[in-house]
Amino acid sequence: MRLAGKHILVGISGGIAAYKIPELIRLLKKAGADVQVVTTKNALEFVTNLTLQTVSGHKVYTDVFAAINEHSTEHISLPDWADLMIIAPATANILGKMAHGIADDALTTTFAAMRKPVLIAPAMNTNMYESPATQQAISTLSQWSNISMLDCAQGELACGTIGKGRMQEIDTIVAAATYALTPKTLLGKRVLITAGPTQEAIDPVRYITNASTGKMGYALAKACLKKGADVTLVTGPCNLSLQEWQRFTPLTIIPVTSAANMYEATLSAFATADISILCAAVADFTPTHTATQKIKKQPGQSSMTIDMTCTIDIAATLGQQKRKEQTLVGFALETHDELKNAQRKLQSKNLDMIVLNSLQDAGAGFGTDTNKVTLLFPDGTQKNLPLISKEEVADEIINQLI
Repeated sequence: MRLAGKHILVGISGGIAAYKIPELIRLLKKAGADVQVVTTKNALEFVTNLTLQTVSGHKVYTDVFAAINEHSTEHISLPDWADLMIIAPATANILGKMAHGIADDALTTTFAAMRKPVLIAPAMNTNMYESPATQQAISTLSQWSNISMLDCAQGELACGTIGKGRMQEIDTIVAAATYALTPKTLLGKRVLITAGPTQEAIDPVRYITNASTGKMGYALAKACLKKGADVTLVTGPCNLSLQEWQRFTPLTIIPVTSAANMYEATLSAFATADISILCAAVADFTPTHTATQKIKKQPGQSSMTIDMTCTIDIAATLGQQKRKEQTLVGFALETHDELKNAQRKLQSKNLDMIVLNSLQDAGAGFGTDTNKVTLLFPDGTQKNLPLISKEEVADEIINQLI
């Protein structure tokens, strides 16, 4: 679990978005974190103490002077305990207090003592968000070295208007927390990743493709982003999204359709990449001619032949162009002679590592959330990974490159 062993302190102020925070706590705990909660008294007008205590598994700190506090200086002991503090929602009132050092309740006194990373997710009416005082508070807090400020989202607000002021979605806050707690071992590196299938058009309504869902490539993109890399993801058609990561990381997504599209986009991005990971399932063949109108079955017709042409080998092309300081990683999904075929690709395409997985392994391959792979290197060494989640596989792959 990506947050296993981490201590996260969630601070809640008195905004309507407070009702979403139990779900945030649930997801943080699901990711392995231990979560404690501190609130303003106004926050408890929107979400109950009992709910927060139940989902967190800890008593909620709401009153500096309450006799039931475990420590007489709870606002000091909690920051000492926490690896990260999340303040969500952060109202205009709480932003103003924090920016000016006002510490007059459980939340602001705790924040004042926090010297570790703090993630702030503002939420308020558009007019309040755009007011000079709020903007000045956001600007002031954003300059502090331990603070990461999420921008407000655009959308429907509690007052019924449409505008900027919504708290970022819970998935975005969880992703930002993961980012904040991950060592930036790829900071300053440019990483190129290809993902998903390609679609090779037969006519305007039909195409040839494969069963790739893009899950492994997208997991690799997340693994690189949370380690601080500047990521370019060239992706074939997938029902996946990295929208939550795009909001606060240097992620560029280039959608493509065909093998030719993927070749052009990948070749363009390769020149400036430090690390390139070719995870996409690119078609080896494409129809020689694409019909301009839908091909109709004729009376009495029993078969149809489609003439196919080989696509450009992206891995081989990049392997020829690779500079000494660049790292190039390929993938091999095999159905037979797995090791032999993967070793041949590793050498012939001038790769620095190839990731082998087989459709013979249950729980691995297309469409699953898990994978079982073998990492092969040019010196003949190999590392066998057990069946684990694709996010864990992605972390293992990236750790081999750092």
